Amino acid sequence: MNGFPVSMKALIEEFAKMPGIGPKSAQRLAFYILKCSREEADSLAKAIIKVKDSVRFCKVCNNLSDEETCAICKDPSRNKSLLCVVEEPNDIITIERAANFNGLYHVLLGSLSPLDGIGPSDLKIKELLERVRKNRFKEIIIATDFNTEGEATSLYLTKVLKNSGAKLTRVAYGIPVGGDIEYADQATIIKAFEGRREAKA
Repeated sequence: MNGFPVSMKALIEEFAKMPGIGPKSAQRLAFYILKCSREEADSLAKAIIKVKDSVRFCKVCNNLSDEETCAICKDPSRNKSLLCVVEEPNDIITIERAANFNGLYHVLLGSLSPLDGIGPSDLKIKELLERVRKNRFKEIIIATDFNTEGEATSLYLTKVLKNSGAKLTRVAYGIPVGGDIEYADQATIIKAFEGRREAKA
């Protein structure tokens, strides 16, 4: 990055640390910041600081929230007998966009990956088991990704939840093998939920 002022170079390097942002995209973002007004730059900076200061994980389901409990957990119209287990908060956003699921969620904040040293104790599985014990859900839908880690997580959850008294299902066709729920479109999510099958260990 020869030819860039030190401050510009530092900004490009920060943008390049973001997932999915390569060197060229980082430069474009930096030039956008340079060209926008001082007010716009201040507004962006304040929004970033506000997110870091105020957004937290819901104490019930681990979804993102500005308060201790997220809007979904507080919503009295949700079907409290249905629980959908997902890997990340992004998955909730995708499923909610499809607008065909009205139950509650539990976010694991990751998936099992022995090669990366991520085991059950690194995820919110203990909290899930405690929640299931207290709430007696009728159905638990396992909606982890259809990649190696997601399948391993689904298998593990099926084993530890098999005596929970709830019907265990796994989202089925519609989501491609190796695909991430986060990137699925609304029609695909609807099909996956409609075609969910009983989860087996």
